[in-house]
Amino acid sequence: MIINSVLGLFRNVHFQSLFGNGLMAAIGMLSFSILYRGLSAHDVGVYVLFTSLLVLVDTSRTGFLTVGFITFFSGTARQRGQAVAGSAWYLATAITACAILLNLVVSALFSESSNEGVKLFFTYFPWVFVSTLPSLMANIVVQANRRFDKLLWLRMINQVLFIAFMSVLIYFDRLSLHTLLLSFIAANSITGIVVMGLGWTMLGSVGHADKKTFFELLHFGKFSAGTSVSANLFGVTNTFVINMFLGPAAVGIFNLGQKLTQVIEMPMLSFAASGMPSLSAHYNNGRNSEMIYTAQKMVGMLTWGLLPLVCALFIFADPIIGLLGGKEYVGTEAPNLLRVFMLAALIDPADRYFALTLDVIHKPQVNFYRIWILLVIYLIICFVGMSLFNSLYVVAAAGIVPTIISVLVSYYPLNKFINFNFWQTYAVGFAEAKSLIGNMVSNFVNRSKANP
Repeated sequence: MIINSVLGLFRNVHFQSLFGNGLMAAIGMLSFSILYRGLSAHDVGVYVLFTSLLVLVDTSRTGFLTVGFITFFSGTARQRGQAVAGSAWYLATAITACAILLNLVVSALFSESSNEGVKLFFTYFPWVFVSTLPSLMANIVVQANRRFDKLLWLRMINQVLFIAFMSVLIYFDRLSLHTLLLSFIAANSITGIVVMGLGWTMLGSVGHADKKTFFELLHFGKFSAGTSVSANLFGVTNTFVINMFLGPAAVGIFNLGQKLTQVIEMPMLSFAASGMPSLSAHYNNGRNSEMIYTAQKMVGMLTWGLLPLVCALFIFADPIIGLLGGKEYVGTEAPNLLRVFMLAALIDPADRYFALTLDVIHKPQVNFYRIWILLVIYLIICFVGMSLFNSLYVVAAAGIVPTIISVLVSYYPLNKFINFNFWQTYAVGFAEAKSLIGNMVSNFVNRSKANP
């Protein structure tokens, strides 16, 4: 029956992850659209500067914990899992405390800064960082356990609360940068209390932490965190370069054009969240060929699956930008920026999952050095290009060259670890996608015949 087919689909962890990220992307777009209509272009630009800095610092904590936690937790015995979870709590708390202390020192040194986004960051960062800690721990625990249904609820609670608070502020004409950030803190605090009450954070495992596991996570995390932070420096770099040359309003326009890349990020994040435990389990059990095949399958299927979506967003960029940000943004660079980002997005699956596989085979240092080299290349292109042309298109196009180089650099150590053909990746993905669609159609037809 059709109902059984649908229920079976919802029990698939890849579909759960994709559906969850898709739903959250839609809700995120709604909050984003409300934000662009509730704040001026200048305030939107300042908020983007704030969030760019926040994401950069928060990524250091997330990078330290997520990849290492899943790598050491997936496919292990219960006692080992509790040791990993408890040690991760200690590490997360230590990172949070150190970041807040560092924020106090740096804010004192830059107290005279005229940058509104930076000043806003120094004021609200400690409260934001503490309020998001329980949700972060719940996120990595449920992801490692492949409970993407719980992950969906966690994200929904947070986003729905934030939109509700923001809508109330708009209704009473009280929306400002400060009330917006207070709403963000409140939404994360309530979400944290809920997930701790539900036991999703494994807070009770703190008593099982041990020194050896703590330092295993710390040692692994220093590379994965460095990779995550340096990767996010690309976003922070373009935000500050644009603000320096063109001002906060241009930051808002660029961010609007870039926002639809979340539609592309959605399936990539979904497959990463659901696929990494599988990759880690294959590696931890010595099944290296299966691990590489799984990586190839993810890259190939995603690339082919993204192709029609990329084409649609490229063609309908103008009305989509108008719907998302308002008609006043249609005449700006935002639609063409969206087109540039869509073309570049077809390279992203290979870049993302080859790097992910390097982490799985315990080579996070390769990613670390790779990203820093690419960042230097990106900085040079951005500054030289903006100095010559002073255009938002320069910053958008500047990201394509490092991405291509990144794929090549990631492929070499993976191919050295276990030989495989790069272009075969897309053939594997096409064959797997064809098989998946064929099986779905066949199952539907057979069940229809059996239940006329």
